[in-house]
Amino acid sequence: MHPVPIHPSSILAIEDDPVLGAYLHDELQRGGFQVTWCRNGLQGLETAGQQAFDLVLLDILLPGLNGLEALARLRQHSATPVILMSALGAEADRISGFERGADDYLPKPFSFAELRVRIDAVLRRVAFERRSQTPRELPASALCFDEALADVSLGDAWAGLTPSEYRLLDTLYRSQDEVLSKPFLYRQVLQRGYSRHDRSLDMHVSQIRRKLKAIGYHERQLRTVWGKGYVFAAGEAD
Repeated sequence: MHPVPIHPSSILAIEDDPVLGAYLHDELQRGGFQVTWCRNGLQGLETAGQQAFDLVLLDILLPGLNGLEALARLRQHSATPVILMSALGAEADRISGFERGADDYLPKPFSFAELRVRIDAVLRRVAFERRSQTPRELPASALCFDEALADVSLGDAWAGLTPSEYRLLDTLYRSQDEVLSKPFLYRQVLQRGYSRHDRSLDMHVSQIRRKLKAIGYHERQLRTVWGKGYVFAAGEAD
């Protein structure tokens, strides 16, 4: 028997399609979530600024302010996890979403079962990252990992990691100099199985490299070990 949570997770769904929006609202409500449904990007941003949510489901093709621009504006003041939803399949659109701070990307059409798995995975990662509220200084690298903020800093400069990027970097740091395979990282960080056609992990790695470079961190690199996986070690990134 599973205990019923005292405070169910709250989800903001920003979706203009009336059929899909109503479906998401009703199914997620039945799944035990508190759901707020907005039909355009501006309305969604306004709602996100007025109320705290545990997760945002965000469509890309929205009227007026599209989902990517809404995500960029949201990230200016909020680290709330975001799952993008879109019928767009181009890699450029996925990359653009991750660059703006998305935590996951779910192509349409999708089943509710898959959506539920993705939501649960993101919420589990966030819960894990918030367990420790004490900043952890790493003298070997001069990076400071703040699990409460899900971000790292070098001196006064913060990298601006997303929760997924933070979890990936933290996992690799804890195993520095050890190559971690993509299947392991997909299970450990993204909480799903590995597929050769899924580029989410590669995109997160690319963003971490860019953000660490931007704050002037060069002591260690997130390196690609071709055919094996990734390692956080001394040396140049591939």
